[in-house]
Amino acid sequence: MSVRYETHEHVATLTIDRPDTLNAIDLATEAELQRIWTDLEQRHDVRVVVLTGAGERAFCVGADMKNPSTSGLEYWARARPGGFGGIALRETLNLPVIARVNGFALGGGFEMVLGCDIVVACAEASFGLPEPLVGRMPLDGGMTLLQRQIPHRLAMGMLLTGQRIDAARALEWGLINEVVPRVELDAAVTRWVDRILACAPLSLQAIKQVARATGSMPPAEAQALRLPALVAALQSEDSQEGVRAFQEKRKPVWQGR
Repeated sequence: MSVRYETHEHVATLTIDRPDTLNAIDLATEAELQRIWTDLEQRHDVRVVVLTGAGERAFCVGADMKNPSTSGLEYWARARPGGFGGIALRETLNLPVIARVNGFALGGGFEMVLGCDIVVACAEASFGLPEPLVGRMPLDGGMTLLQRQIPHRLAMGMLLTGQRIDAARALEWGLINEVVPRVELDAAVTRWVDRILACAPLSLQAIKQVARATGSMPPAEAQALRLPALVAALQSEDSQEGVRAFQEKRKPVWQGR
């Protein structure tokens, strides 16, 4: 299988497993990722997702250009739920998603990173949207997401040249959360996972749903929005457990309900 999908103690790990192609994504891999994201939307035992690539060279370099199955126009016209890899533009997944970037994150691979919530990268990682260099465009989130996540001039500099930036520059620009030596990458990701697991899962799902839905709204309108995940979190048993644990000076035991 081109994607390894594992779950353990409330953590799901998705590994794009095509290291011989720098984890480029073909149609079969895209279909498998779509299936997995849909499965995760329906699970109640998973509280955080880690997305990464196999090997040490690449997180993902985007679509498999060695064996293109469609023209650029045909690709653009085809329905692509959730954007590249099913995650770049996904609006129906409330679980926190961490990108573990172990190398090149280019093209669609960078679009997948832009669709994640937290990004931890090794020092050797690099990021870019090289599509215009090969007569294509970043159709699955690159043109729309990048300009929303960093200042306009910086985004246009990347979009209009196809040039890459290294992990240090990505951190400076606010595209990623943390850069570490490669040998510390797993430990850094685990720290982020543990921090997320320390929080009430329904609260985090509500926070993500609200942040995603209200980013372009006026603050007062956003504040008044009554989203399903927000209501569910406020009415949950965990909301009461959190208060009790604080009063009793102990760590809360989250049930996810």
